[in-house]
Amino acid sequence: MDVITGKDMMRETVMKARESGLSVGLVPTMGFFHEGHLELMMRAAAENDVVVVSLFVNPTQFVEGEDFEDYPRDLERDLEMAAGAGVDYVFHPPVSEMYPPGVRTSVTVEELSDVMCGSFRPGHFTGVATVVAKLFNIVPAHRAYFGRKDAQQLAVIRRMATDLDFEVEVVGVPTVREEDGLAMSSRNTYLDAEQRAAATAISRALNAASAMIDEGERDAETVKAAVRRVVDAEPLARLEYVEICDNIFLRPLRVLQGEVLIALAARVGRARLIDNMTFEI
Repeated sequence: MDVITGKDMMRETVMKARESGLSVGLVPTMGFFHEGHLELMMRAAAENDVVVVSLFVNPTQFVEGEDFEDYPRDLERDLEMAAGAGVDYVFHPPVSEMYPPGVRTSVTVEELSDVMCGSFRPGHFTGVATVVAKLFNIVPAHRAYFGRKDAQQLAVIRRMATDLDFEVEVVGVPTVREEDGLAMSSRNTYLDAEQRAAATAISRALNAASAMIDEGERDAETVKAAVRRVVDAEPLARLEYVEICDNIFLRPLRVLQGEVLIALAARVGRARLIDNMTFEI
């Protein structure tokens, strides 16, 4: 496995692979890998001849007061894990390579970026869309892999790729969970033992919603109220939002029908945790 830090070298390497008839998969990450990241890498390795993982803690998607400086990092461990997952190249640029002096352009996906997490983290999804657009140009892959745990991010990226005519298939990979149901996240490391136990209220709330839907409930407000009750019953968890919307344009639903997304965010200690479920109704 090779580590590449320069944009030109990365693009040239991928173009040579494509010219040789090889398929290329890209896994964009911010590092500090866990089993969820490895699932993305192994999926990419199974479906492509060459796998590129980008490892870049993107400063533009952190809003004021967030944890950019403290975001967990362990390059040596990440490289070892990536090699074990069948990755061929790790693209690990410095900030100055991705955002050289004079950069004035950003990418905003309107409407999809302003709801749910976007209303609590203004500018976050502009940072996400911009860096992913740059990665799609630097690593011109056939497929790019993202976790479904970040459902809003996935919707934003799919819309951007369609609207800007990127020739890349955006692949959503199912959420990987701990045995107790907590969705895997690099920010889970912020939780102490008591907070870690409390964080399971998030997945329990979604399971309660799923049970109601299985029993025939179709009123969005009724399902949202059930989610709130489960999270509010946990003293260490503070619900930021729960939304029920379509899974393409993220428009709120009053009645559950079609491809439905139930998404929520909650704070437990210093960690802001997100999770979701999707349903075909």
